Amino acid sequence: MNARKQRGPLLAAGTLLGIGLGGFFDGIVLHQLLQWHHMLSSVVPPTGLAEIKTNMLWDGVFHAFTWLMTLAGLGLLWRAGQRAEVPWSTRSFVGSLLLGSGVFNFVEGLIDHQLLAIHHVHPGRNELAWDLAFLASGLLLIAFGSALIRLGRRDEMPSAGQVLRTHAAGPQAAQ
Repeated sequence: MNARKQRGPLLAAGTLLGIGLGGFFDGIVLHQLLQWHHMLSSVVPPTGLAEIKTNMLWDGVFHAFTWLMTLAGLGLLWRAGQRAEVPWSTRSFVGSLLLGSGVFNFVEGLIDHQLLAIHHVHPGRNELAWDLAFLASGLLLIAFGSALIRLGRRDEMPSAGQVLRTHAAGPQAAQ
């Protein structure tokens, strides 16, 4: 089989991992460390204990989603590593991670910040500018990730499964 046509499993794994990791970055940095917003902070302003608890619950639902995306990505990566027809490329994999993170930023920003308006990146003065910058960061990550994926075609290596099978078969298989 043509190795280029089998890049899909690696790219799918990296994209799902990128979505999960992009979500974790958002939740950890923007929700928890900087405390700029919570999942429902525009709908349920965190002004009292009950409202903060509601926002924390929905932040937890958000983190559960990012954890499931990361877990699914790890599962796909494990399966891709066992397939001999899946070529490995660091640039393709890192590109797919960036692509997934960019997809997360753009889709989450479009839906949660703009369409549903359940929260904004940094509410208050200049909140639209912050929201647009978040969308732009998603598009930049998508563009950069896509470019790395294209470059990755040049440095494809055999999959871990192929290396192990060749090694197990002995020196005759390498010839």
